[in-house]
Amino acid sequence: MRRVLLALLILVTFASAQKRPFTFEDMMSLKRVGDPVISPDGKWVAFSAVEVSLAENTRKSHLWVVPLAGGDSKKITDDKAGESRPRWTPDGKRLSFLSAKDGGTQVWVQDFDSATGALTGEARKITSISSEADGQIWSPDGKWLLFTSTVFPDCKDDACNKQKDEEQAKSKVKARVFRNLLYRHWTAYTGDKRTHIFIQPADGSAPARDLTPGDHDAPPFSLGGADDYAFSPDSQEVAFASNLDEVEATSTNKDIFLIPVAGGTPKKISTSPGSDGSPRYSPDGKYIAWLMQETPAYESDRFQLALFDRKTGQIRSLTKDFDRWVGGFTWNPDSRYLWFSAEDKGESPIYMQNVIPNANRVLAEVVRGHFDDIAVTPDGKSLAVTGMSARAPNEIFRIPVDDGSPKAEQLTHLNDSVLSQVSMSPLESFWFIGAAKAKVQGFIVKPPNFDAKQKYPVKFLIHGGPEGAWGDSWTYRWNPELFAANGYVVVMINPTGSTGYGQAFTKAIQADWGGRPYEDLMKGLDYALAHYPYMDGNRVCAMGASYGGYMANWVLGHTTRFKCIVSHDGIFNTESAYGSTEELWFPEWEFKGTPWTSRPIYERWSPSNFVKNFKTPTLVVHSQLDYRLDVSEGFQLFTALQKMKVPSKMLYFPDEGHWILKPQNSQLWYKTVNDWVDQWVKKP
Repeated sequence: MRRVLLALLILVTFASAQKRPFTFEDMMSLKRVGDPVISPDGKWVAFSAVEVSLAENTRKSHLWVVPLAGGDSKKITDDKAGESRPRWTPDGKRLSFLSAKDGGTQVWVQDFDSATGALTGEARKITSISSEADGQIWSPDGKWLLFTSTVFPDCKDDACNKQKDEEQAKSKVKARVFRNLLYRHWTAYTGDKRTHIFIQPADGSAPARDLTPGDHDAPPFSLGGADDYAFSPDSQEVAFASNLDEVEATSTNKDIFLIPVAGGTPKKISTSPGSDGSPRYSPDGKYIAWLMQETPAYESDRFQLALFDRKTGQIRSLTKDFDRWVGGFTWNPDSRYLWFSAEDKGESPIYMQNVIPNANRVLAEVVRGHFDDIAVTPDGKSLAVTGMSARAPNEIFRIPVDDGSPKAEQLTHLNDSVLSQVSMSPLESFWFIGAAKAKVQGFIVKPPNFDAKQKYPVKFLIHGGPEGAWGDSWTYRWNPELFAANGYVVVMINPTGSTGYGQAFTKAIQADWGGRPYEDLMKGLDYALAHYPYMDGNRVCAMGASYGGYMANWVLGHTTRFKCIVSHDGIFNTESAYGSTEELWFPEWEFKGTPWTSRPIYERWSPSNFVKNFKTPTLVVHSQLDYRLDVSEGFQLFTALQKMKVPSKMLYFPDEGHWILKPQNSQLWYKTVNDWVDQWVKKP
């Protein structure tokens, strides 16, 4: 027996030694899994998986299925145009999806054989709108298809939209006239178009009809997440979100509206002055649940789970006493429970919530980990979710919730072949006392083949938001495992303003951007260096993007403890950043007004006022299409560094926004950033 154990130990040690460091090419070869939907018969989970081609500089999504009971995953579409957003028809006999295989993106359907888990026959296009289709959902009775499209609000039909699009494309004059704020958003100028919800008979017997006409977006702009619209169980009504405030640039006040499928005047049912979104009808039709924020013009207010009684019109918060942000959620088939995810101390566990006041098992934590995209089986006995960690991107998991002690069981293994070959370290947590004597959490990622007797240089990562958080989760843009792979210890702190530690901790950053958060970051680094002797405190580089870029700029003017700095898409001048950003509610909340009503706050926390202290070698990164934090912020920072004769260079992307998304651009970004850090701290 001892010989067998010794042999196994040798094999495990040998296998571990054969693993190589994680590379950028490895990361690009991983499939990006998401959007799980369970078939009506409860046998299959359909999902999408994005595949990246570094050589072709493309990302394409295709559809897969996996048996809910366990088994091999199967790719079921592979057109060169790609397919996304799988949605079952209510009878489960067909699967719908989005594809641009015939030109613009439209909704397609194809027959599905539940016995074999395969698509059969030819795919059929069921929308043909010139402005393209997105976000399709089916009515429960299978008679209607709902989707979104971006159209000219004064057009009454598709022919009008097509004509206007063609006229704009042919015109040699590209000038635009702006009449309102929010004239550009995220990475594009908004122009004269609006997103509207369309409805059409599922059999194609009539053309699509605009269900939400008017000069407002319905649903509003979103970077992803749950749909802002839903069918009632009887298929007679649609609930949707829209923001009707006059100045959208200063408002987060989405509201929930109801409209009959036959059309008519929408009826507003939400009452919160903050954001209300993601409406979901209970299966029995008695309630509508949605995500609610109570504070107006504050995008980082706590998301609560609101419940609307359709009979009485009463609205109440189901999570009033739950001091965490509710994320993705779904109803249980019996309408008695809701399942949801919520950030908590670097994780995103699954919770269950009873809709009956004072009932047992209210806010029961079901399983810990980092989960989202919740789907529930028709019998309510299992959940299908996406799950990730710092060492692995999303895969599909099954959680048997009828079990007394449910555990997440991994269903898909699309990335095992890559991950099994590379060496990555688990995320390690530590706690320390930060500013205002608050407990603050930090994380460490060690390099491959770690040796505690060695001294390692440190990459000190600062997260964006600022209302965001590091945790046991995967990211492609600032991947701590990839940063650690070439011989670094990575340290990450969740300072004041971070999410997952209660709303008071999150809100405390308001008008204190360089105060408590900066103190937390410095104390966190001090704690790590004092308690982990393998970190070399003389070789540390501070790195951040968005708010992390702002903090990198703040650090630049307030300490010389770092050997280098990487500042990506950060605010350099708080006043000019206000004038060039699009979502004005953000700076107006964070700095308690405008630069002319709260000038002392803007001046106090502007890194531009501390240029005389700049000494640390700094890499500046910014992109032309970043309308959240205009590229001029990066240019101003680089100009100041050059004038101060601080060693510096700037990486500029003319074709990216706030995030670097194109594969080859991402490759250049990682190489430039890592080379810069190596130049200043790699060698003792």
